[in-house]
Amino acid sequence: MLKGIQSVIFDLDGTLVDSMWLWHDIDVEFLEQRGLTLPETYQTEIEGMSFTETARYTKELFHLSESVEELKEIWNRMAIEKYTYEVKFKPGAEEFLRYCKDRNISVGIATSNSRELVGAVAKSLHFEYYIQEIVTACEVKRGKPAPDVYLEAASRLKVQPKHCLVFEDVPMGILAGKEAGMKVCAVEDAFSFAQQEEKKKLADYYIADYYEIFERNENRSVYEAGIFAHLQGGYGKTRSETI
Repeated sequence: MLKGIQSVIFDLDGTLVDSMWLWHDIDVEFLEQRGLTLPETYQTEIEGMSFTETARYTKELFHLSESVEELKEIWNRMAIEKYTYEVKFKPGAEEFLRYCKDRNISVGIATSNSRELVGAVAKSLHFEYYIQEIVTACEVKRGKPAPDVYLEAASRLKVQPKHCLVFEDVPMGILAGKEAGMKVCAVEDAFSFAQQEEKKKLADYYIADYYEIFERNENRSVYEAGIFAHLQGGYGKTRSETI
């Protein structure tokens, strides 16, 4: 999977961190405060949109009085505490970040979320050390499924798209990575489980969690002395050279 890969670029929510659950709760609470009900298709409709695009779409859909910028600020306030104290890594993600760091594989984040919330969870989970570049969809012309955010991340990382591997949890994001000319690995997530088969068809690879990357390694017996010992409380120094 990592042969020829110089950079790994993660989507954030549902991919690097387990956070999609909180957005459902926030959407329900936000709309209930205004006497509105969350449509069943809402999450699918906003899939891949930037934070700004989502605010604009929501304002128009529900005829809200708040401006786009006011909506973004409200959502940031509602989410910041959860991103700071409740959001955790997806299984194996932290170990995989460490693996990339050890192998000099540069790492970026390309997300539809706000920079404020990315910063909050990065600080909380202490993964700033592993990340070279963060690009939000608000910083490019088009959100996912357009390739803009991934192409911008590759540009900032100074790596050609063909040498990048994208990790994504939803079809729109997978399409964005493929359109950018990158390899894409789909990541299983409870909130996109109904799209599992579509994700498998669109992506080059599919994993239930990041531990699978190590399990697929031909030299797993060598690497497990390091990464799997760490999971049991100790961190060995022996590592395999390829995945």
